Amino acid sequence: MKHRRLLLPLLLASVTPCISLRAGDWPQWRGPDGQGHAAGTGYALTWSETENIAWKAAIPGRGWSSPVIADGMIWMTTAIETALPKEKAAEKLKKNTGDQPLTMLEKVELRAIGVDLASGHVVHDVPLLSVAEPQWVHELNSFASPSPVLHKGRLYAHFGALGTACLDTKTAAVVWKNTTLTVMHENGPGSSPVVWNDQVIFHMDGSDQQFIAALKADTGELAWKTPRSGEMHANPQLKKSYGTPLILTVNGKEELVSPASNWLYGYDAAGKELWKLAYGGLGFSLTPRPVAGGGMFFMSTGFMKPELLAIRLDGEKGPEIAWRATKGVPTIPSPLLVGPELYFMNEGGMLTCLDAKTGDERYRERLGGEFSAAPTLADGRIYVTNRAGVTTVVKPGAVFEKLATNTLPGKTMASLAAVDGTIYLRTDTALYAIRAGKAEGKP
Repeated sequence: MKHRRLLLPLLLASVTPCISLRAGDWPQWRGPDGQGHAAGTGYALTWSETENIAWKAAIPGRGWSSPVIADGMIWMTTAIETALPKEKAAEKLKKNTGDQPLTMLEKVELRAIGVDLASGHVVHDVPLLSVAEPQWVHELNSFASPSPVLHKGRLYAHFGALGTACLDTKTAAVVWKNTTLTVMHENGPGSSPVVWNDQVIFHMDGSDQQFIAALKADTGELAWKTPRSGEMHANPQLKKSYGTPLILTVNGKEELVSPASNWLYGYDAAGKELWKLAYGGLGFSLTPRPVAGGGMFFMSTGFMKPELLAIRLDGEKGPEIAWRATKGVPTIPSPLLVGPELYFMNEGGMLTCLDAKTGDERYRERLGGEFSAAPTLADGRIYVTNRAGVTTVVKPGAVFEKLATNTLPGKTMASLAAVDGTIYLRTDTALYAIRAGKAEGKP
């Protein structure tokens, strides 16, 4: 294992997520604590199109946002796309400074889809925003990749530079829209929002400008906007990122810990920068959401030369890097912390398990396929799904043990949700409710 370890003591339980784990809802990407941990038991170990499927709902449009759940409803966002004529697309493509395969549109309509938790019926299909000639997106991305957030009876749907909208989940009425904050994403939107202190907070790290912002949850008005202060690479392509923050309790105080290109930042609820940490090397276009526990914070640095960093946030001199890992580090899938072990899956299908305290390698196993979705812990098992719809179930621990392999048709980019013994898995065309002992169409 190639990693550099500093001699720093580990202080247990001094850095913790401030959202408690609750059964019955899944209000944000990666669950109640944002860490990929599901409450409850009885989740299915195996499934197929004809085994352990309670229902299947067709989802229109294209979107990689993960399902969120509360009050008996599942919500997702999607994009209804109108293609740009080839001649116009070619002209627009000349403005692209990167070299990636892109999707370019004449118009995109961004929608919120509400599915009844019990029956799988699509109850709501609500237009939120309509954008003419939106920025291009990478072919692996979508215009509806950021996952929405549920909070106090409202759905907050963020689409990066395309805008943010708020929906009343009882009436399905659009409460407000805000399209005033823009950056050049280059590869499309990717950062998911969080709700903290009645504010909707999100990253806007583009190639042209980089900042973090908060909207008032009740009105959508700008609460604050804080520019990134850390020095970055001169190349605009190396300034962009697609990170999602975590709200943590650090030494008894809540902070928003925010990963960006080349720097990790800490902010208070008013948007004041509390600290920043340069993590060295070349870090940009980072997508994985960090995890925290056992006194440590774990993050991937992004593309080019990705590293997995273990960071002490509560040191006497401020945040410090405890160790670095360089093998098999993901640039898209998020890590998962389970007890003393840290797990991560890279895009190429390599699952790595490290000792979370020291960074020492426990195992590396190739599962096969390409991966974007984050792994999830449910009922003492780790579920990880590749882009081809194959979910591998692994037993946590320092020794690799595969428990099952399950396949559903279609492309899978979204992370699953899991509540009350049921797994909800979104593909490119459908949402599946996976429940032990059920046949398709029999909830």
